[in-house]
Amino acid sequence: MKVQIEESWQQRLQDEFDKPYFEKLVAFVKSEYKKAHVLPPGHQIFHVFNACPFEKVKIVILGQDPYPNPGQYYGVCFSVPDGVAIPGSLANIFKEIHMDLGTPIPTSGNLDHWVAQGVFPMNSVLTVRAHETGSHRDKGWEIFTDAVIKKLSDERENLVFMLWGSYAKEKMSLIDTRKHLVLTTVHPSPRSAEYGFFGCKHFSKANAFLRSKGIQEINW
Repeated sequence: MKVQIEESWQQRLQDEFDKPYFEKLVAFVKSEYKKAHVLPPGHQIFHVFNACPFEKVKIVILGQDPYPNPGQYYGVCFSVPDGVAIPGSLANIFKEIHMDLGTPIPTSGNLDHWVAQGVFPMNSVLTVRAHETGSHRDKGWEIFTDAVIKKLSDERENLVFMLWGSYAKEKMSLIDTRKHLVLTTVHPSPRSAEYGFFGCKHFSKANAFLRSKGIQEINW
């Protein structure tokens, strides 16, 4: 199956695109777009892939579901477009960066400047019905995004994986911890951030690791 995605990802993921589960997933997603309000708009499903080629990835941040409110999600986990109110989890991420690095808290929740530097924030599920969190779980997206994590782990070195919350931590088994740094803590959600996300210092730890490997650090 031919999928419109950036060339370096196309080459590495074509085996996935050709598998029966992916054909079923595409059929499901297409039918959903026809009968329901689905997020993000179709051309943005692979936005983070298109904006961050395989060889450019430095840091992987894993999420679960896209934001379900129209206007919020455009294909980058945790990020929202300029001018859109900053969701609670992202506000807590910014708060932790401020405490960790002393940088000002941004007024925009758009994380494209992270992606341009090699931060790869990816949800496990890449589509959702509007206002129905989790509505596209267990349809095949998780198989695909697990393959993405495994591919990054196997074919790259010295990446930083940020696994926040119990769901993300389950992905640890896909990552070779001998050649990558894995940082884990609770989810930045307002329900859980105070139980370990605040004070985790993941952002300074990630930059210290990159520096130690001679890799340009991230301007968070």
